[in-house]
Parts: sequence; structure tokens; C-alpha cells
Amino acid sequence: MSAFKNVGTIQYEGKESKNPLAFKHYNPDEIVLGRRMEDYLRFACAYWHTFTGEGSDPFGVGTAIRPWHGTSGLDLAKARVEASFEFYEKLGIPFFCFHDRDIAPEGATLRETNKNLDVIVAMMKDYMKTSKVKLLWNTANMFSNPRFVHGAATTSNADVFAYAAAQVKKGLETGLELGSENYVFWGGREGYESLLNTNMKLELDNLARFFHMAIAYADEIGYKGQFLIEPKPKEPSKHQYDFDAATTIAFLKSYGLEDRFKLNIEANHATLAGHTFEHELHVSRINGMLGSIDANQGDTLLGWDTDEFPTDLYSVTLAMYEIVQNGGLGSGGVNFDAKVRRQSFEAEDLFFAHIAGMDTFARGLKVAAKLVEDKVLENVLADRYASFSEGIGLDIVNGKADFKSLEAYIIDKGEIVNKSGRLEQIRATLNDYIF
Repeated sequence: MSAFKNVGTIQYEGKESKNPLAFKHYNPDEIVLGRRMEDYLRFACAYWHTFTGEGSDPFGVGTAIRPWHGTSGLDLAKARVEASFEFYEKLGIPFFCFHDRDIAPEGATLRETNKNLDVIVAMMKDYMKTSKVKLLWNTANMFSNPRFVHGAATTSNADVFAYAAAQVKKGLETGLELGSENYVFWGGREGYESLLNTNMKLELDNLARFFHMAIAYADEIGYKGQFLIEPKPKEPSKHQYDFDAATTIAFLKSYGLEDRFKLNIEANHATLAGHTFEHELHVSRINGMLGSIDANQGDTLLGWDTDEFPTDLYSVTLAMYEIVQNGGLGSGGVNFDAKVRRQSFEAEDLFFAHIAGMDTFARGLKVAAKLVEDKVLENVLADRYASFSEGIGLDIVNGKADFKSLEAYIIDKGEIVNKSGRLEQIRATLNDYIF
């Protein structure tokens, strides 16, 4: 039985199309920078927002009307799987992502929970045999259940640490079973409320121990997926240990984990940390740590994680510029960690939202490619930093200068002359390329 009987297969119809159920810019077979657009963007659907989200908020119950309503337990889980693969195939999206608790309900014990998970994983595996859709990444929900009130790997309770370890063990086995190309660690409650009752050193050490255990088990079972950490500054924890890209990279390097981990950067998390999306991507890229992204946007008038579908072409273009400069995302992708608004409660709205996000990223990719081909920003940087490409500047870059030689060079020079940054002109040029 079709869950989305009123929607057919979404096709590319071009920018002149008035059909709301068609792509205007996303043409999966279009070649951009030598690759098919589908292969460059590697879009993924987030199971939690799309198939388990109900449109609730702190002030009201869910408003979503979904074809799978009216069932519960494993029957509900199975109905969601059936609907999800119909959705992927009609949308033409090549990947999906999930938390373990998104796809199967918890039981009274971890053993019972794992049995529920096995049922759904087997069902997904059967669907994947006849579908082109692949698992971009999976992860463990170690934040919703009250047992994680003090954290998971950073908990003050060793029993909870053991439970979290067993849960991730199962997650890695699930990833292996379904062929996930990445495994994500999102530390939803890996942080603290107050230093008055927190042993930060022990918590950070335990978090590192947890990651090393995960590496060891992945190697033991032959799981080859890329490990990813998704930074977030706050919400639900007031002080989260993976605050932003720079903090997370410093943690990984401090504990000898940088060779096995990369970052999964989310746009809305960047803004919560006081950064732009492109800033977090840039920091990750120049450190060789950009692995994947969660595509969404926040509301600048609100101070929490609203997870809106990305339609800000300016931001997406700059994000895609970083991804192009990174040579793509490797085994990562563009996961729509985004949810329809509470007032968009009909099932068809799921298609409208994903089409909008996919078209925005497709357009952003094409603009970013043109910027790279024309060397627009490369020329700006080359001109601005030209003093470091010759003379004393080149000596500084090549390590040939020291304080004595720099003093000898500058001590008798007159007034130093700087060049204008011409930021307004650069932004105008960028607008010309976007619009």
C-alpha cells in the first residue's frame, strides 16, 4: 500500500518549471567539476525528522498527519520502513541516516531492544537489495532515555558508560550489516551543567577511552566506515565538550584520535556556537577534518536549534565553496537534518521541503563551481597576501626569517602602507555570481 499515493517520481524539469513537485536546479546527471551532481552532493534523508517527527514543540503536541499513524510498537516501525523507501525512491535521494532508536522501539532490557532492532535492520536490508538507496551513516541515540541524564561516555555512572558502550557496539554491527559508509558520534549530553559537581578531566579522559574502544571494536569486526563527530555548543547540555570544530579537533589531537575521525558539521550548530556555517566548514577543511555535513539552517531571531530546511542561497553557496575546495566530502554527504515547520503538517510537505533543500544546494554547487573556475576568491586572496609571496614575506613563510632579520628589515623603513580589503566590492561580485 502506498504511503504517498498522491506523489509520483520527482523529476528535473528546469528553472522555468512551475511544478512544485519537480526539481528546478537539481539534475542528478548534470556534470559539475567533472562529476555527476548526484555523486558530488550525495544527498541523504534524516529518518528522525522525516519519519518519526510529529511536529510537536514545548508548547503543543504534534500536528503531523502521516500515513503510518494508527499503529504502534514494531508494527509502527515496520510501517515507517515501508514508507521511507517509497519516499527515497520517489524523491530520488541516494542515502538515508538514522539513530538506532529512530527505527525500532526500546524494550525492557538492552537484549530485548536489540532484538527489536534486529527485526527492523533485517527488513531494511531486504529493501536495500532491490533499491539503489544506501545508508550514509547511522548513530546511537544516547540522549533521550533518562538513563543518560548525566551523559553517556561522560557520565558519572559506570553502569551507564557500560550501557552506552554496548549500544555503540550494536550500532557498529548494524552499520556493518547495512553497509553504512560512516558512523557518527553526536554527544547530545556529553557536557556538564556546573563545574561544582563535575570532574572534567575524568569525563574527557573517559570520552577518549570510549572512542578508542570504538576504534578497536570496529577493527575487530572489520567495519570500514569513517568515524565522524558532530560538534554542538549547547542544548541540551549547557557546556558541551564538542562545542565547535576547533574545540573538537583540539580534543581529537590531544587524545591521538585525529587519524580515525573527521567532523560532521551542522549549519544550525555553527550558528549556535556563534559562527557561520562556512566558518566551521573552513576550520574543518584546513585541518583535513571535513567529513560530512548536516544541511539545515536556524532562525536568527531564535536562540535554539530550529533545524529548518536550507533555502538561504548565500549561505549554501559559501558552504559549497568550502566543500568544492575540499574536493568533495569523500564518503560523507549532505544529510538534511531538517524538519518541516509545525504548520506544514501534510505528508506532501515532506517532498516540498526536500525539493527546496536539494534545489538550493544544487544551485549553490553550480555557483561555487563557477567561482572556483574563474578563481574569483583565489585572486582576491593572492592579491591581498601578495607581500608573503616575495621578499621578506616569502622568507617568513619559508622559515628563513627570525626576530633579528625582521628587525633589520623594518627598523629604518618609513610609514607602512596597507591595501584596502575591498570587502564590499567582493560581496557585490559574489552577489553577481549568485543572482
